[in-house]
Amino acid sequence: MKKATMEEQLAGGKILPLLLKLAVPSTIAQIVNALYSMVDRIYLGHMEGVGTIALTGLGLTMPIILIITAFSYLIGRGGGPLLSIKLGEKDREAAAELQGNSLALLLLLGVVLTVVFYVFCDPILLLFGASEEALPYASDYLRIYVLGTVPVMISMGMNSFLNAQGYTTLGTVTVVIGAVLNLILDPIFIYTFGMGIAGAAIATVISQTVSALWVLYLLLFSKRIMIRVRLRDMAVRWANTKKICALGVSSFVFLANDSLVQILINLLLRYWSPDIATGDMYIGCMTIVYSMYQIFFMPLQGITQGAQPIVGYCFGAGNYGRLRKTVNYARVCSIACATAMWAVFMAFPRQVAGLFTTDTALLATCSSSIRIAFCFNFVLGMQMVNQHMFIAMGNAKYSLIFGLMRKIFVLIPLVLVFPFFMGAIGVFLAEPVSNIITVIITYICFTRYLNRLQAGTA
Repeated sequence: MKKATMEEQLAGGKILPLLLKLAVPSTIAQIVNALYSMVDRIYLGHMEGVGTIALTGLGLTMPIILIITAFSYLIGRGGGPLLSIKLGEKDREAAAELQGNSLALLLLLGVVLTVVFYVFCDPILLLFGASEEALPYASDYLRIYVLGTVPVMISMGMNSFLNAQGYTTLGTVTVVIGAVLNLILDPIFIYTFGMGIAGAAIATVISQTVSALWVLYLLLFSKRIMIRVRLRDMAVRWANTKKICALGVSSFVFLANDSLVQILINLLLRYWSPDIATGDMYIGCMTIVYSMYQIFFMPLQGITQGAQPIVGYCFGAGNYGRLRKTVNYARVCSIACATAMWAVFMAFPRQVAGLFTTDTALLATCSSSIRIAFCFNFVLGMQMVNQHMFIAMGNAKYSLIFGLMRKIFVLIPLVLVFPFFMGAIGVFLAEPVSNIITVIITYICFTRYLNRLQAGTA
């Protein structure tokens, strides 16, 4: 019997096996991606004598790294779902044009961001709350990291187009290549060559560059790929740019919000700390907490990315019954995954924090802070599916609203108010409370939208 093509599977394959087929590689890729960035923190946190302050310095660079990632997602997660929809509509020329335009936009944005962040590196870090002791570590890492902005953006942004066409296994290889290289190169540059935090940055840039070359090879030359990049499709067209950015803006806002909130949280932790050393300790602890958030979110993102090609294809084909079933399966998988991770983090916070540091004072601070920061996070499986399926269906308005809601409209007011009653601990509690509120709202809105879609009134 002839094996069904990916397009045939998206159109009529059994939903749960297909979802698992697409989601498992995406989930592995996302977990590996989390490890990719965490490897630097693990090695640096264990540097003898300066591990804690190096970890704090690295934490101060995270908002800038998130901004770079946000621009990658603006293009990749805006153009990828649109490509899936065009495949559902049987319009391959439009799909190819969207893909080519996206690559050109990533190249342009990458050059601009490289110049801005390199030139204004130290002033930005000071504005974000760097102390005199932590600034040299943050600056050494960031100046090198931003030189790799273009390959970082290509690797992250264009990998979305492999996933959008259903080639999630190849997308996983992209991430694994970079992660394994980073794992190998980090100890060589940090310890063997004695380069410390600068060595971690060099290892990351080399790893991301190799990942970017792999993605470009596949999309330009591989005959396995359904839609390949053609030079004529890279001429940027305003109509495509507007569509890509309109849909990708929610993913951009989601990460840009994270960046803004991390900046605010670092400043608040320093403000509510009795002295500079305690402030550095809390920022180091928050760096570990955000690393754990990356672990927590990445499998959930893998599940939603696995569902996205099916949902986008069904939306383009007008098959709303199949679309709803896919969403329901994705919810069940995502909630189960979130609950399992929540249980581990709540039961073993000190052991998880011990991956990043051996400093007893930092471990003691992290043990209580982690339980507070993750106390309600078992609900996030539902919220991730609700938010990201709007993106898969090309609904820019709702995806933007929910991208703004959790961080801007809910979390920021809470993170400003809670410390008045609980001090710095209130900063850690604000996030889980905001998650509960957002999940309730997104569930109601998404369910109503699906009902209107099937009724033909959306």
